[in-house]
Amino acid sequence: MADDKKPVKAPGTMGKKAGGAAPAKSGPAFALSDGRGAPHSAPRLKTYYVEKVVPALMKGRGLANPLQVPRLRKIVINIGVSEGKENIQMLEAAREEMALITGQWPQLRRAKKSISNFKLREGMPIGLRVTLRGDRMYEFLDRFVSTAVPRMRDFRGLDPDGFDGRGNYNIGLREQMIFPEIDAEKVVKQRGMNISIVTSAGQDDMGRALLEAMGFPFRRLPSGRQAGPSKDSAVATAATAGVEG
Repeated sequence: MADDKKPVKAPGTMGKKAGGAAPAKSGPAFALSDGRGAPHSAPRLKTYYVEKVVPALMKGRGLANPLQVPRLRKIVINIGVSEGKENIQMLEAAREEMALITGQWPQLRRAKKSISNFKLREGMPIGLRVTLRGDRMYEFLDRFVSTAVPRMRDFRGLDPDGFDGRGNYNIGLREQMIFPEIDAEKVVKQRGMNISIVTSAGQDDMGRALLEAMGFPFRRLPSGRQAGPSKDSAVATAATAGVEG
């Protein structure tokens, strides 16, 4: 009866296929991603810039090369959360609202020095910052111009004095509820924010021509008066001039 016994496999060969190859591992393969590499259509405003804005500025300004046309470089959004040093829940609420508005997780900003009069110590969290580039920058700007700006109270046009002398534009908002992503019933506190639009224009007139061509509704100036950089916009741009990341 010894012939009826099955042959015993040698140690180390259990589960192997013919030829000595180990069986392929089964199961889902997970890959972490922030969505930037996922296939998606080009933003509407980016397509409009390439097809409409660039030819119009080349013709209107007498430019021979498309690379001479000013373009958007980045958009920096800052929110101050002074109570964040005492109440972490307020900071987290502001962080979630900013993430909904921009589509990007904000960076926490901390105090660089201690100020006793404000009960502020170095390293305390006091604000949030988001730097948008690429497609997210165009998508945010499209939503801001077409949806958020018309919801401003008593809106009469954007301030034409918000340029800093180098073609960059700064906007100060009083409340975050103008963005449709924010549910007014869940807002804990009304917050303002500063939006800095950094361009490659180099001059205010070129920067304004770029933003006007992209749909910015600037307020009309009195006859004979030219728009110039304001003190607040210069300070805001100086604060965000070295933003990276």
